[in-house]
Amino acid sequence: MTELAYPIRNSLYLNITDRCTLECQFCPKHTDQGPRVHEFDLSLDHRPEVDEIIGAIGNPADYDEIVFCGFGEPTLRFKVLMEIARWIKAHGGKVRINTDGLANLVNKRDVLPEMQGVVDSLSVSMNAQNSDVYERYCHPALPGSWEAMLSFLEEAPKYIPNVTATAIDGLKGVDIQACEQLAKQRGVAFRHRQLDKVG
Repeated sequence: MTELAYPIRNSLYLNITDRCTLECQFCPKHTDQGPRVHEFDLSLDHRPEVDEIIGAIGNPADYDEIVFCGFGEPTLRFKVLMEIARWIKAHGGKVRINTDGLANLVNKRDVLPEMQGVVDSLSVSMNAQNSDVYERYCHPALPGSWEAMLSFLEEAPKYIPNVTATAIDGLKGVDIQACEQLAKQRGVAFRHRQLDKVG
């Protein structure tokens, strides 16, 4: 059964799309693990509507935060995402978006001001310390993705209270210390994740 909302620890994760702007070779979607996190099947057989996703949430205040993070890039459905996020905030919840940081590039405008006051936290997948390593592992569909992600990271703290860049420790050629330095230069926090550990 497809999960539109799935709990991990005391957070609730929302699976609103399976489309993505990247094709990361370490993503479980592209490995033997398939579209699963823990015991949850995140494969989607349709594009869920706003009411359907809200119906799967229950009471947002029951969780530490509601996280937009499935096996796709949530900002590809930006209008839907924001409608749900505003509902979550109106019902006492906190909103986090796990993103590849390409929302401005994809939507062809700066969407960060629209997130202000609605999104509490952003976790941005930096994944690499330079464009060559980024392209090697992430295979972006759009040219200029690496630069666009860094620009998004730099601008995000003006609008979002908590911004964290992430990279995966254990990928050959990824310099975690250099990634952390890039994050610090842009005034955001940094967290390294472990390879093959999802959720």
